[in-house]
Amino acid sequence: MLVSFHCESSSIEDCVEEINKKSENILRDLPGFVNSAKILLSFGAFMNLGVVLAVDKSLTAHKVVRADFSSGKNKEDAINKTLEKLNAIIPDRAKIVDFEVKTYTTPVTRRTYAVGVVVYNVFEQKKPIGEYTLKERRKLIAMVLEAFNYNPKVLNISELARVFGVSRDSIYYDIEQILKEAGKSK
Repeated sequence: MLVSFHCESSSIEDCVEEINKKSENILRDLPGFVNSAKILLSFGAFMNLGVVLAVDKSLTAHKVVRADFSSGKNKEDAINKTLEKLNAIIPDRAKIVDFEVKTYTTPVTRRTYAVGVVVYNVFEQKKPIGEYTLKERRKLIAMVLEAFNYNPKVLNISELARVFGVSRDSIYYDIEQILKEAGKSK
């Protein structure tokens, strides 16, 4: 699926803010991960900032498009300040899909601005099954029960208790609650 958002403004700050808001709103509930991205960034009388994303729905990740800007005494200074800001918000586990940094020097004041945009995914870290919460454990057991038409005889209670690091009584209670919620209790 392709997703796009765009902003055009005479104010760099307004444009960056708008892109950040639009991306958060669009990506918040969108399933999948960003497979590839195209960032369109240009300056002139107006700043134009557009982002087009190819979203793959096969895996789910936290998808982020973040833009920021800085001014500096020269291009290198402005770029470094912008990259510093972006690097401060990118998590260690992030997988960067694309990024773009461009500069603009105003004709009258000769002030130099750098605008940076980064697109990344943060995939959920898999945790050991023994660290599952009660809710996560029940969700997994419920999926198995559903696949076997809610027949608890297909489950090895002792093995489940060992794998999850809980008592057999806890597993029996989980099954009882799952069957009750599914309307399958006898």
